[in-house]
Amino acid sequence: MEKKPMDIGLAFSRIETAVSPWPKAALFQLAEEGFTSAFEQLVACIISIRTFDEVTLPVSRKLFERARTPAAMSTLSYEELDTLIKASTFHEHKANQILAIARRVIDEFDGQLPCDREVLLSFAGVGPKCANLVLGIACEEPFISVDVHVHRVTGRWGYVQTSAPEKTLLALEAKLPPRHWIDINRLLVPFGKHICTGKLPHCSSCPVLDMCQQVGVTAHR
Repeated sequence: MEKKPMDIGLAFSRIETAVSPWPKAALFQLAEEGFTSAFEQLVACIISIRTFDEVTLPVSRKLFERARTPAAMSTLSYEELDTLIKASTFHEHKANQILAIARRVIDEFDGQLPCDREVLLSFAGVGPKCANLVLGIACEEPFISVDVHVHRVTGRWGYVQTSAPEKTLLALEAKLPPRHWIDINRLLVPFGKHICTGKLPHCSSCPVLDMCQQVGVTAHR
């Protein structure tokens, strides 16, 4: 098949339709349910690290039933918080992280986590992926969040060519129109989980096959 140039706006429009039957990425789903504060989104993102969305969602909901603000979170004991998030990977470490963030937000920011990238990155264990997701979803500021799905899919397309998600972030910031910066994670996470999968991607049913260079794809469905 002769490939057409990548039209990223058209690609996202097609992908929006294609992923509609599938569950949304965890943080976007939580936002739809009303968990839209920067603190809630940051806590949920910490819970999501190395944890499947199918676990992140119920764990986050359970925790937020008990505490949704830094003030409420800081009243939980380590043992109680750890029990609430026990289904997530590395829960012991995450419980300490979340409590430390809640207490610091109270001490330094009057209990309100600011929409400030440098502040978010200053918390132990918070990297660009979580910081940018929080800023995009909770603060509605144009930031790109790159996870394994965004990295893999954009590389397969030939849209960017990098060796690691951190480098993909920089490449996308230089190339992707800002109006798509938040949507790229929202769309490519379910797309990467269910269509453009890590092994044997579903190229035969891919809505952007005509624009995809299929870089590195040696076998597909």
